[in-house]
Amino acid sequence: MASGYEYGSRTIGKDDVNYRMHFRMINEQQVEDITLDFFYKPHTITLLTCTVLSLMYFAFTRDETNEDANMWVGLILVISFFLVISVLAFPNGPFTRPHPAIWRIVFGLSVLYFLFLVFIIFLNWEQVKAVMYWLDPNLRYAKREADVMEYAVNCHVITWERILSHFDIFAFSHFWGWGMKALLIRSYGLCWTISITWELTELFFMHLLPNFAECWWDQVVLDILLCNGGGIWLGMTVCRFLEMRTYHWASIKDIHTTTGKIKRAVLQFTPASWTYVSWFDPKSSLQRVTGVYLFMIIWQLTELNTFFLKHIFVFPACHALSWCRILFIGIITAPTVRQYYAYLTDTQCKRVGTQCWVFGAIAFLEALACVKFGQELFSKTQALYVVVWLLCVAMITFLCLYGMVWYAEVYGPRDKSYSECEDSNYSEDFVSEEHKGELDSDNEPHTTRWRGWSSGKNKPTNGLEKK
Repeated sequence: MASGYEYGSRTIGKDDVNYRMHFRMINEQQVEDITLDFFYKPHTITLLTCTVLSLMYFAFTRDETNEDANMWVGLILVISFFLVISVLAFPNGPFTRPHPAIWRIVFGLSVLYFLFLVFIIFLNWEQVKAVMYWLDPNLRYAKREADVMEYAVNCHVITWERILSHFDIFAFSHFWGWGMKALLIRSYGLCWTISITWELTELFFMHLLPNFAECWWDQVVLDILLCNGGGIWLGMTVCRFLEMRTYHWASIKDIHTTTGKIKRAVLQFTPASWTYVSWFDPKSSLQRVTGVYLFMIIWQLTELNTFFLKHIFVFPACHALSWCRILFIGIITAPTVRQYYAYLTDTQCKRVGTQCWVFGAIAFLEALACVKFGQELFSKTQALYVVVWLLCVAMITFLCLYGMVWYAEVYGPRDKSYSECEDSNYSEDFVSEEHKGELDSDNEPHTTRWRGWSSGKNKPTNGLEKK
């Protein structure tokens, strides 16, 4: 029997089927166990009716004398209707919790931000300032932090009062930020490498951004060891805890107590499974090494954009433009890292996911906007510093990867299943039921990736069990 099937006018082989399935797992993840049909059935006609009625209401009942209000309402409705279309047309991405529609909206917001950056790049500086002042008139009076604050002053004076004064809201957000980064990357080696290379990045770009200047004890002790190290430890501890659990979700319809139903509803906002991540093994190819290096460069670029944007466009770190962007980038990073990891480690996945593609475009467009509108600042760039920075990142990345490979060779692979997608019960060689019979003729084993489908001896408790 042939190892392929008819698709339209051409025959698609097993490799093509596997490619489609593996890409679908990270770009168009499906919900396999639907407990409440209402929330997963299409309601396109109802949604169309609601959008048209709401548009009619806002169009004919508003007071149109306020021109600024007209612009705001029009902009908000354009964004809202674009997100409605994204719910209908955009892919789910690799996650389906708490609902695929949430992740379609996230992808829609990332596309909107991407288009906004494209629009901004084709404006001049006066037009950009006009847009910013329209968004927030108070930005007219904003000043750069470097113009009103001093950095790395009297570093030889080390007192408890001075050290404790650095534990502010930014140190707290720094700690939790690294906790979230560890949850996304799930590797001590890569997390510590990114942490150390970021401190080097601050040193090499200090001549452009004065707020990168820090006392040695602030950079080494407070940043690397306490905030970064504590956040990495917390995030990795949570990862290990989630990896040690068996995921078997009970339907909310099968739970008969009110407390149990509430608990199951709350658990809907937790992962349906947890992916064991192994960025490297002793047989890693040069392509994977290069891919990890590119991953670290883009990560550093995204972090740099945060500081260059608020310095060039002049808004403080506590402004909504700053923290909303940081929060938004953090959200879209989750599916991006998952898709990039699958592309890097799964030989059957031949292309990056759409969210990963958009994230990369956003990172480079932000950098392009900074370069265009900060030409005076970047004219002071020391090219040698940038070259040395790239070489240092490459060297530290290589040392990190060498250490991870050495650890894998010495201590052996962990007793974990191969990387599984969230909400996925596909096998590594999974294909749809429609074509399963034709591909089974190759007599290749199907190894399950899903840890939740046990033999029935484990009784589910609202979806979670300890191993």
